[in-house]
Amino acid sequence: MGLWELFILAVGLSMDAFAVSICKGLSLRQIGWRHMCLAGAWFGGFQALMPLIGFFLGRFFAEIITAYDHWIAFVLLAFIGGKMIWEALDPDQEDMDGSMDVKTMFLLAVATSIDALAVGVTFAFLEVSILPAVLFIGGTTFVFSAAGVKVGSVFGARYKEKAELCGGAVLVLIGLKLLLEGLGIL
Repeated sequence: MGLWELFILAVGLSMDAFAVSICKGLSLRQIGWRHMCLAGAWFGGFQALMPLIGFFLGRFFAEIITAYDHWIAFVLLAFIGGKMIWEALDPDQEDMDGSMDVKTMFLLAVATSIDALAVGVTFAFLEVSILPAVLFIGGTTFVFSAAGVKVGSVFGARYKEKAELCGGAVLVLIGLKLLLEGLGIL
């Protein structure tokens, strides 16, 4: 996986956290650097931690499923991307509150990084240097989350669904590319 592909993947993974950060920005009365950095640290930290965990889980099972790794990567990324698209189009999405306490941020960080866990599993089957990859994903998510708080306070909820749709589509397309490469078509 090249740097450009990793960048696109990192941006796609960060869209959930970006969307939640926009909601946080919408619901906070006054936005400061503290709020932006707090959201970035929680979401970026978990987006870096989860693929690392997934990578080691995937390595544990790598010998068993190496022949099917491209299918596994495709299914996981397509499922995650499809879920993001579904959630973006769901009219029953609940509104976020402005709380940034430890319990709230922990739960949101875990929820928005579950997809990164699955991506980490796919990293175990690809030629990926895991430490630079997770740092890159975490850093990208930090920037997007911090910016999301500000964007939410300035522009409102109109871009939340578009960000989730874009992130989901990117993950599905990366999964399709990995499948086609694994099948020898690309």
